[in-house]
Amino acid sequence: MNRRIVLATGNAGKLKEIRDLFSGVDVDIVAQSEFATPEAIEDGLSFVENAILKARNAAAHTGLPALSDDSGIEVDALNGEPGIHSARYAGNDESNIQRLLRELDGVPEDRRTARFQCVMVYLRHAKDPVPVITQGVWEGKILEAVQGEGGFGYDPVFYVPERGCSAAELSAADKNSLSHRGKALRQMLNHLSSSYT
Repeated sequence: MNRRIVLATGNAGKLKEIRDLFSGVDVDIVAQSEFATPEAIEDGLSFVENAILKARNAAAHTGLPALSDDSGIEVDALNGEPGIHSARYAGNDESNIQRLLRELDGVPEDRRTARFQCVMVYLRHAKDPVPVITQGVWEGKILEAVQGEGGFGYDPVFYVPERGCSAAELSAADKNSLSHRGKALRQMLNHLSSSYT
């Protein structure tokens, strides 16, 4: 019998990525939107705090174990911004990208280093005192213009040195093998697999 885990996000791109990565596991990932779960107030000061807030909120409203992630992009020339504010940097994916490119206007290529961070949290129930926490990091650079049609978020301006292209030009499978979320989720899968055997 497969287990149900609620995913604490309303982001369709994240939902698809996480479901793809869980495809070989006997777990049914359901979106919190299927339960009309209100969005958590993300007032933490770190990716870890925000991920825990989202997981607790989803578990409390659904009665299911919850999985959440908090992720964002850190740009060295901007002192780590937009960081935990990545999703809300300017309002939506397109305006977030345009603001980031404006902020980096005139910054030379060698100073455009950046990384995606992902912290993933699993809670057995809303009051779980020992959340499982995993983290993944994906190093790259910020391009000077949008490149590619795939992915979501900042993918079209995130240059992937290992592939010589933007994250938006990768196949879904290739992105999952390299990405911050893929790394954090594989660690989480290892934990969940061992804890349920």
